[in-house]
Amino acid sequence: MMMLNQHAQTGTHSSPKFFYCFAQTKADIEEAQRLRYRVFAEEMGARLSTRKPGVDEDIYDPYCDHLLVRDGITNEVVGTYRILSPEKARKIGGYYSQSEFDLTRLEHLSGRMVEVGRSCVHPDYRSGAVIALLWAGLADYMERGGYGYLIGCASISMADGGHSAASLFSRIQVDNMSPIEWRVFPRCPLPLKSLRSDLNPAMPPLVKGYLRLGAYVCGDPAWDPDFNTADLLVLLPMTHLSRRHARHFLGKTGN
Repeated sequence: MMMLNQHAQTGTHSSPKFFYCFAQTKADIEEAQRLRYRVFAEEMGARLSTRKPGVDEDIYDPYCDHLLVRDGITNEVVGTYRILSPEKARKIGGYYSQSEFDLTRLEHLSGRMVEVGRSCVHPDYRSGAVIALLWAGLADYMERGGYGYLIGCASISMADGGHSAASLFSRIQVDNMSPIEWRVFPRCPLPLKSLRSDLNPAMPPLVKGYLRLGAYVCGDPAWDPDFNTADLLVLLPMTHLSRRHARHFLGKTGN
C-alpha cells in the first residue's frame, strides 16, 4: 500500500480542520465502507451485495488503496475514494469499470492508468474543503506513483427515469468528448433516443469537478441498475491539469 503524507485544510463545518490520509488497517477500510453504505444504500437506495450489515464491500476493495478525509476533531471519516493502481488491476484481472464499459481502446494506456471509484462525502460535510482534499489526495497519489492517466465512472442520478442524465450528456458532448481513439462502449447503454435531452439540470459536483480539471468523457453513458445511475467513463490525462489546478493539488495544500 502506498504511504503518503497527511495534509490539513481549514474546513467550513463546525470542525475547524480536516485532513486526508490513506487507510493503513482493516478498521480504517471498514470505516470507509460504512460511509459508502450510508451514502449509496441508505441515502441513494442502491442495491448492494454485502456480507456484513451496514458495510459496502466488493472483490476490488482488498486490491485498492483507500483515501480518507477525516474530521480533525472527531477523527470521523467524512469523505472517501478508493484507488486501483495498474499493478493491482493486473492482479485482480482488470478494472471495475470494465464491468460497465468495453475499454479495449484504452488498453495501451493501462500501464500508467489508475482507476478511482466509490467517491462519497458524509451528508453533513459536503463542503468545498472535503472535496478539495479528496482531489489533493488523488493528485498526490498520481504524482508519487508516476502515473499518467486517471479513469473512473462519474454517476448521474436516474431518479427521473434518465431524462436529466440524457440532457446533461447532450451538453457534455459539445466540448468534453475524448478523441475517437479513446472511446469506450457501454455494455448496458442508456437509451438516449427515448429520453428527453432538452432539460437544464444542475451538473453533479463530481462530474463538474472532473471536467474542470480537464477530463474527457469517453463515450455514451451506461446504465447501472444496482445504483440506478447513468455512468460516464471519464479519463483525465495528468498533462491536462491546468497550471492553476496543478499548483493547488500537487502538494501545495500541505507538506
